[in-house]
Amino acid sequence: MRQAIALVLLLMSSTSVLRAQSTYASLAGRITDPSNAVIVNATITIINTDTRVRHETTTNGEGDYHVVNLPPGSYRIEIKKSGFRTLVKPDVTLHVQDALSIDAAMTLGDVSETVTVEGGASLVDTRSGAVSTVIDRAVLDNLPLNGRSFQTLIMLTPGTVVTPTTFNDQGQFSVNGQRTDANYFSVDGVSANFGVTGYFPMMQTASGALPALSASGGTNSLVSVDAMQEFRIQTSSFAPEFGRTPGGQISIVTRSGTNAFRGSLFEYFRDDALDARDWFVNANHLAKPEQHLHDFGGVLGGPLRANNTFFFFSHEALRLHQPSTMQTAVPNVASRQQAPASIRPFLNAYPLPNGAELGAGLAQFNASFSNPSSLDAYSVRLDHVVSSNVNAFARYNYSPSSFDQRGGTFSTRVLSTTSSVSSSVQTLTGGLTQLLTPGIANELRANYSYHRVGIIYVIDDFGGAVPLQDSLLFPSGFSSEDSGYLFLVTGAEELCVGGAQHQAKCQHRNRNALDHHERPLSSL
Repeated sequence: MRQAIALVLLLMSSTSVLRAQSTYASLAGRITDPSNAVIVNATITIINTDTRVRHETTTNGEGDYHVVNLPPGSYRIEIKKSGFRTLVKPDVTLHVQDALSIDAAMTLGDVSETVTVEGGASLVDTRSGAVSTVIDRAVLDNLPLNGRSFQTLIMLTPGTVVTPTTFNDQGQFSVNGQRTDANYFSVDGVSANFGVTGYFPMMQTASGALPALSASGGTNSLVSVDAMQEFRIQTSSFAPEFGRTPGGQISIVTRSGTNAFRGSLFEYFRDDALDARDWFVNANHLAKPEQHLHDFGGVLGGPLRANNTFFFFSHEALRLHQPSTMQTAVPNVASRQQAPASIRPFLNAYPLPNGAELGAGLAQFNASFSNPSSLDAYSVRLDHVVSSNVNAFARYNYSPSSFDQRGGTFSTRVLSTTSSVSSSVQTLTGGLTQLLTPGIANELRANYSYHRVGIIYVIDDFGGAVPLQDSLLFPSGFSSEDSGYLFLVTGAEELCVGGAQHQAKCQHRNRNALDHHERPLSSL
């Protein structure tokens, strides 16, 4: 009992100096008069220009002020003190996890007079020594993104390199030479590392090392680009609060509604009518494969109650047919005819050869085809100002996606086999932040996340193949719906049927931490 009480007291005494993985920003500074003497009890008002939510504090006996719990966005700072002109600094932009210092010198005069400071020194985070890069809405709105996924923007960060993706290594990128599964993703302050791949050896997915990506490998399942406010990636020298993994720390913040109703619609498309025929299609006299891309959707945000409650809804839909050409080896006509009657149906399940003989009973098969994929990403976020010191939010995200790949996703290259991958990501996040003092905020986050991936292999009549019946492959009571069958012809790869496999990961997280703000060692 004494040990338990001592542990509780230790935790209570240490939380005030811990800083949780918060997505909020903070401001600090010192207010002085023309003689450089500090001004005590000056009123500092920080106003969000989009929502009109106000944060107020006063300077202490040393002329310092501290304000935490500031969501990323654009702010206006007003400083008032009797006997001095009101000082206004507009257009102060705060990014995710910023800890900025803004000092101000007030001039003598009536408080009804206003001095507006338009310029000044650039805002620099003087508190953290972390090496980081912020990608904000200006970048997201003005840079073209292939596939409408923000993975390519991560590559803008120094020290980050793309790595080949394999089934036992799904990390996709490395930061400063760290392992590719050492990167930690968070969305609105909660972990997004709960992804599964559907590959039957769980590998990295068992340890929760991968983000929950869509069936085609995009981050749209976590947050659509149009629903993202910004994100910060820290690559080195980050604080112990980010100590779960040693790689990149990617902190994503989603968009909130404002006092004005705002929305947008978008569509991006590609079509094979605008493209030339592939060289391999021409060389092998194949039909031009279908290529269609339609990525469309929209967002809508606004107030449910002015200055108090806001909503933001987002939907993105992707419909893609990706063209491809491939040359494979299949059993030749002679080997099919000479095979025993019991083996012949299995050889006929391979496409018919249409190219040169390769020897050893094999021949070439050349084909062009398209792989279809789809995605729907829905999200809705609610923000509510409970009081001047308490804010709450909730966000729900649902992202089903699918991807069909002819030739399979594993070792098989048999083009009469198609692997169908289905994925579903759901997240529900809630948060409550209470400003205990201007420098201390208590932040509570709770989250439920679920990711399910299923893979099944189907044989069709592509290239003249004859599909195998379940009765020929499985004993009574089993079928391709719940069982799998592999048939290997050396040199012609594996023929796969069924093999329905599913992986699912569910995580429940809650976090309650005090965020204590201390004045930076230096200021502007």
